[in-house]
Amino acid sequence: MASPFPRETVHIFDARGVARRFRHSAIFGALGALQPGEAMRFVNDHDPLPLIEQLQQRFGDALTVSYVQRDEHAVVIDFGVVA
Repeated sequence: MASPFPRETVHIFDARGVARRFRHSAIFGALGALQPGEAMRFVNDHDPLPLIEQLQQRFGDALTVSYVQRDEHAVVIDFGVVA
């Protein structure tokens, strides 16, 4: 799966290195800091379906979700912000 975003507009967020109790607030903060056309490449050890639902409720149509990798080794998602 390829990312729809140019490399220079993608910012890496590796959730595996963030303490669980801080993850959701850190993710919400990182997404809130993105400018339209930018993406956060989210890396995790599992598919965060409840988190995706929360993000979609909060950001609505301004958020895009594009899986880059989805297998037993890692899940990589580009969360994008549109104008």
